[in-house]
Amino acid sequence: ISRLREAWGEPADDPEFRDGVFRFRAKQYGKLLVALPPDRGCSSQRRADYHDAVLPPRHALVAFGLWLQHVASVDALVHMGAHGTLEWLPGKAVALTAECFPEIVTGALPVIYPFIVNNPGEAAQAKRRIAALTIGHLPPPMVTGGLSGEARELERLVDEYAQADGLDRRRRERLAKLIVETAQRSGLAREAGVGTAVGADQALRRIDAWLCDLKDLAIKDGLHIYGRAPSSGGDPQWRASAEAERAALIDALDGRRVKPGPAGSPTRGRRDVLPTGRNLFTADPRALPTPIAMDLGRLAANEVLRAHMQTHGEMARSVIIDLWGSATLRTGGEEIAQGLSLLGCRPIWDSASGRITGIEVLPTAAIGRPRVDVTWRISGLFRDLFPLQIALIDAAVQAIAARDEDDDENPLAAARRAAGASSATRIDRIFGTAPGAYGAGIEALLGSDADTDSIGAAYLAATSHAYGGADGESGEAGGAFAQRVAVADLLVHPSDDPSRDLLEGAEDAAFVGGFAAAAKMLGRAVDLVMLDVTEPNRPRARALSAALARIVRARAVNPKFIAGQMRHGPRGAAEFAETVDRLVAFAEMTDAVAGELFDLLYDAYVADAEVRDFLLCENPQAAAAIAQRLDAARRRGFWHPRRNDVDAGLVALRAEAAA
Repeated sequence: ISRLREAWGEPADDPEFRDGVFRFRAKQYGKLLVALPPDRGCSSQRRADYHDAVLPPRHALVAFGLWLQHVASVDALVHMGAHGTLEWLPGKAVALTAECFPEIVTGALPVIYPFIVNNPGEAAQAKRRIAALTIGHLPPPMVTGGLSGEARELERLVDEYAQADGLDRRRRERLAKLIVETAQRSGLAREAGVGTAVGADQALRRIDAWLCDLKDLAIKDGLHIYGRAPSSGGDPQWRASAEAERAALIDALDGRRVKPGPAGSPTRGRRDVLPTGRNLFTADPRALPTPIAMDLGRLAANEVLRAHMQTHGEMARSVIIDLWGSATLRTGGEEIAQGLSLLGCRPIWDSASGRITGIEVLPTAAIGRPRVDVTWRISGLFRDLFPLQIALIDAAVQAIAARDEDDDENPLAAARRAAGASSATRIDRIFGTAPGAYGAGIEALLGSDADTDSIGAAYLAATSHAYGGADGESGEAGGAFAQRVAVADLLVHPSDDPSRDLLEGAEDAAFVGGFAAAAKMLGRAVDLVMLDVTEPNRPRARALSAALARIVRARAVNPKFIAGQMRHGPRGAAEFAETVDRLVAFAEMTDAVAGELFDLLYDAYVADAEVRDFLLCENPQAAAAIAQRLDAARRRGFWHPRRNDVDAGLVALRAEAAA
């Protein structure tokens, strides 16, 4: 074992291996064993190892699985928290054999997997690879965040201005000047899109619209506790969900049938997913995108073009869209529809079954604008779940590329002609990782002080395969995706789930930041557009800088959010650390993070005595992580604090966390 561990590269002082045995943390409660499994790989590279489809599980994790099966002889495995590591271990994607690592680690153990109801894609992965019974549970309760801090003071002035309008002209003018000065002094003017050349009336309109957008953001009011109704009451379907979650878990352990139920986001209008506590299923992929998704996707595509025209005064010609599996299942394929609409085409549906039978190309006169050359960067999960959609998108690309239209009307056909290709030549516009690989390819570099060129090169290297053809097959694409990044006008990164934002989870930072680093390496200043479709009938296209500022001000430092997370002890503290980590990651890879956002986080999490004491008491590791990441932002020049005591405060926090 020692030789195996040496070959693996596991450290000699690993606390999970002492005295010739593997160790893990566990506690017995009668017949219930609560255990934290060993890491899937090296603990120092946990983020990168999670989705590594080639890396075998370390010996401690294999030993843990074998111990559960043959020594502890447990009857069932209840897997808490989406997502885990077992369903991402190397092996076949479906129909696993005894040689596949998920089978080796879990064997014939029944896996009961409480899974957040709004993440259907990864729930499907757990079903496919560990035969899990996925019991849907509620997302965190949401509340309207409102405004706090400097934004709340600015709103008070705007309200006072509205009251004075038409009554006292001199007071109105003084207030207008004070509003603009206050916004500029606090940095809010830049976030609201108010420059020095903007007139007073226009500045006030922009500030008012920005404040409304900020305070409308829904934020998490703590976390959902499985089987417990939200304390705020409200929708009776949420008290019913809690009871159903408890009953379903007991029924599953008793070997009884758990009723099936759809997956989706209840906070985005999917009432059919309530009550939760049912065995999750997803949509029929042969019907995606649905007609409704196509209508909503067209709205979102028009919003992207409108925002680009407003910013640059011209039409976008080349767009890259991030396309993910879970989002596609949640929305019925709206993200696919966005790209098809930009191309100027739509699916053909069978009237009886609702399934897609082909693609219809619309004339440019019908769409009222030139076509857009669209490239999709698909996730590994999308590749696994949607070969039919890959084939559909590819069919649309080939049909548009083959049309005899003017270059100004059809940049995709123009690109084919410029390359000297005939109308029968394939043109690749769908790219992703190699079969069996997942992620953006830069996960190991996040938080490592790597330079942007290294990050960009890793992102492009990971996007190594082109996909298409009748069955969505793949082939190595060399530098083809880099060529698309080199001519892109903008990246569109959709966001459809109100209960999740850019600073939660590493995936958004990896995909958006990796693209930004690649574009910078190639000498391109590409717009990074965060497409907010959480309200599907009111899509909003925001620059990454504006989207991050909105999240920090309306959610991350909001007293409602902070109080909600503090109810959950160590897990709530981890939410604060995650927020800081993701913001620093975006700063490391993009130019979209204003320094005052770090000031806000420092004031809310470190300088605030109550929150600081909470972190040190409940989760010292989270406190240390916050100090380390804020120090990295300071050291690397992303943040020039307004306070003089920041360095001393961070040093003190790390010292107390280590004590």
